[in-house]
Amino acid sequence: MARTRTFIAVDLGAGIRKSAVAFQKALALCGADVNWVEAENLHVTLNFLGEVDDKELHAVCRAVKKAVAKAPPFKLRVNGLGAFPTPRRPKTLWAGITDGATDLAKLHGLIEGPLIEIGCYRREDRPYTPHLTLGRIKGETDSETIAQELPKHMAWDGGHTVIEQLLIFSSELRREGPTYSVVGRAALDGVMEI
Repeated sequence: MARTRTFIAVDLGAGIRKSAVAFQKALALCGADVNWVEAENLHVTLNFLGEVDDKELHAVCRAVKKAVAKAPPFKLRVNGLGAFPTPRRPKTLWAGITDGATDLAKLHGLIEGPLIEIGCYRREDRPYTPHLTLGRIKGETDSETIAQELPKHMAWDGGHTVIEQLLIFSSELRREGPTYSVVGRAALDGVMEI
């Protein structure tokens, strides 16, 4: 049976994407060797499902649509810079989500149960923390170089957008990097707070 690497995410729009790419270029000037996330792949993941049987993809899309149908659209702001596991020893660089972080956490919770019922998702041990991955650092020396840059950029503001739908993506891993394709959409049709 064929399987598809699958995740659920929100698209950030052209404005935030353009701002993030400019920020990646500014960070790259420090000379650290970083695998930067390509512009077209920038997103905020809600739930990573991993390998899903292709016959289950329609069920996943239906479950996500049903779970979030009454959720309202919301404003999202990308702001700040951080690193996993810690800013002193960064391996992954990320931008934070300020406005909209609570909404993303609610959506994560709404779709988690139905995905577990289908058998396509396993609850994670750590709490969900919405973020925008910018890049992955290659080596220890590069990590030290980036660690020195982080304090200079903690207040970076990537802009804002309105989230009106969730996207269900397939991910194909290739040598030159992953390729994402939208396999489903789930509209947020509730009434937006003003």
